[in-house]
Amino acid sequence: MRRLSVISLLLVVVAALSAQTQYAPANTPSELGLAGYAKVLCSAVFVSGREIEEARRNSGFFLMPDADRPFVTDVKVDREKKLVRMTLRSTLTREAQYYGDQGCIIHQQGSGRIFFKPVPVRTSLPDAMSHLWPMGDRTSDEPLPPEIDTPTLNAAVDAAFADPEGLTAAFLVLYKGRIVAERYMPGITKDTQLESWSMGKSITATLFALLVKDGTYKIDDPAPVPLWRRPGDPRSNIRIVDLLRMSSGLRFIATQDPDYTEDKGYPDHMLIYTGAIDAFEHSITRPPQFPPNTEGRYRNSDPLTIGYLIKQAVTKRGEEYLTFPQRALFDRIGIRRQVLETDPYGNFLLTGYDYGTARNWARLGLLYLQDGVWNGQRILPEGWTKFVSTPAPAWKRPVYGGLFWVNGTGDFPLPREAYYMAGAGGQNTFIVPSHHLVVVRMGHFRGAAPGGKTVRKALALLMEAVGSR
Repeated sequence: MRRLSVISLLLVVVAALSAQTQYAPANTPSELGLAGYAKVLCSAVFVSGREIEEARRNSGFFLMPDADRPFVTDVKVDREKKLVRMTLRSTLTREAQYYGDQGCIIHQQGSGRIFFKPVPVRTSLPDAMSHLWPMGDRTSDEPLPPEIDTPTLNAAVDAAFADPEGLTAAFLVLYKGRIVAERYMPGITKDTQLESWSMGKSITATLFALLVKDGTYKIDDPAPVPLWRRPGDPRSNIRIVDLLRMSSGLRFIATQDPDYTEDKGYPDHMLIYTGAIDAFEHSITRPPQFPPNTEGRYRNSDPLTIGYLIKQAVTKRGEEYLTFPQRALFDRIGIRRQVLETDPYGNFLLTGYDYGTARNWARLGLLYLQDGVWNGQRILPEGWTKFVSTPAPAWKRPVYGGLFWVNGTGDFPLPREAYYMAGAGGQNTFIVPSHHLVVVRMGHFRGAAPGGKTVRKALALLMEAVGSR
């Protein structure tokens, strides 16, 4: 009987592996877009607590081809199963389901399941209101520092919310570590987990920094991806630092590529969000397009491969990968909950599927403002903040660093030394060391263009409010 049990178990494992390796994602933009749309709405409802119609109007729609959007004929929210199912033209249906602390995940067509066991993520910190900011949420009632021009500061906050079309959800300002301004749109609070999109790439950089600090990795080493280490594989020349700078040269089709055309097929950059595939596997199996460190391009393959290296190191130690960010980083800087969603195989999709509060992002920004030191303890390796904020040499313009954007062209009315986390739809966390500032602006996707204008006006006023200090 025991031998039969072992055989049965092996058959189950083989079946699971077969499901993983044989699954072919949808190959039409309509079906892929529908799957991504269902996921974003699932997260809006079950992670952020938003109303379905508001979320449908303001978030997620951009994943659908324009011509298909009017023909999403049915949207069903199953609150018992915590599932969102969407139908296109009454014939094509895709769904995503909420899996607790791993957030919402797209189901592969016809499967109705995922291929890993969800894990609860618990903080070790006490109730946030029992501690002062930044380790807690209690804020000071003391007057603002005298060097701040309060009327101009208030005008900056007003400017961030001036255009309702901007859909600004949150605007928060830290000065010398203290919250000096904070406002939310109606229905959003300091505890709302908001869509954060590619700001999550900077979390990937931060998590990887912990593995650099403890000696697990050195950024100038060749990337230890076993597949690339085979004799004759040109990807063996890709260094970890090339991945961190999005300069690996991997062929990973993205619509923002200067030479992108529709005949290249559905972009890999989007497929990792909508395809319900193993995003890590897809990334590390892409062929080379350019020699490493010769062409900087904004491609999800590189931060996902860094994510793969994080998982490789954490699991090799025998630690739980899905709780690693909370244990190793978030608990140390006062973040009690940050929803990091995964693909159906349990890999963090920190290139975009991540949700955090404005205060969470402010804490992460503060960690960088303080040069990686928190409460007197060095968390990030020495020199890390300089590395991520230094323009990457392979980029033609000084706009990108190490999974952080840099203000090297003055796109924002901030000093050129400012750097920032950025995500689709106008998600930003700005770090301005010379002025002791961290600024968080978050909003819903539809408001990205007008929101970009309002945040620039707000930042210009904010610089006036704190002066050249």
